[in-house]
Amino acid sequence: MAAYTDPGTVKASRTAFEIIETIAREDGGRVTEVADELGLAKSTVHRHLATLEDLEYVVKDGNEYRIGFRFLKLGEQTRKRSDAYQMARNKVQKVAEQTAERAQFVVEEHGKAVYVFGATGEHAVKTNSEIGKYRPLQSMAAGKAILAALPDERVEEIIRQHGLPSMTENTITDRDELYAELGVIRERGYSISDQETLLGLRAIGVPIERPDGDVFGAFSVSGPTHRVQGNRLEESIPNILLGTANELELDMKYS
Repeated sequence: MAAYTDPGTVKASRTAFEIIETIAREDGGRVTEVADELGLAKSTVHRHLATLEDLEYVVKDGNEYRIGFRFLKLGEQTRKRSDAYQMARNKVQKVAEQTAERAQFVVEEHGKAVYVFGATGEHAVKTNSEIGKYRPLQSMAAGKAILAALPDERVEEIIRQHGLPSMTENTITDRDELYAELGVIRERGYSISDQETLLGLRAIGVPIERPDGDVFGAFSVSGPTHRVQGNRLEESIPNILLGTANELELDMKYS
């Protein structure tokens, strides 16, 4: 949750979603556990959970509450909200097959990066890029690609809102260093994350623009450092991503 609370927001709604996010993060929870985690009265948490259960957004299993599948339907509707998203999904699968690594489609939402689609190639390794997970934009290749495609004014807004939090010792946490990196990305057309999200993992990202010039999202490919290096890091994978991004931009323009 953001540190700043808009006085126009409804406290009860905020509390309900804090409870939902806590249960999701902990993969389930009892009333007492959630109340202790959030510093709320047990009666307050119980009322919210009872309402959410009645609406079928949470499921009660004994004394423990878990997130219900109703959220799955809402999430899938979000991912299907336009033909462009479905075209992106198909291209992510194609990139994964071409590179034999893990491929992702990422968008910016509320100043953060969120994984929308992912696919695994033949040699892909398991990472922490779960669909729907939010990450600091500057900590990942796709996020840096998106930042490089945004106006500086928007980049400044994001920095003011979220800062530059660290994921590993290699994550960019300095504003001037970030702007220098964005300049390099704009010049060469793709970004590189060298163990900035996860130690032992490198990734390449390429931004995608809508027909009106706004940023749609970014494609990325990630893999272990011993495989993603040399020509694969600097030419082979970037060329695949650049070509795929160009295809999607043309598809969006003429579909």
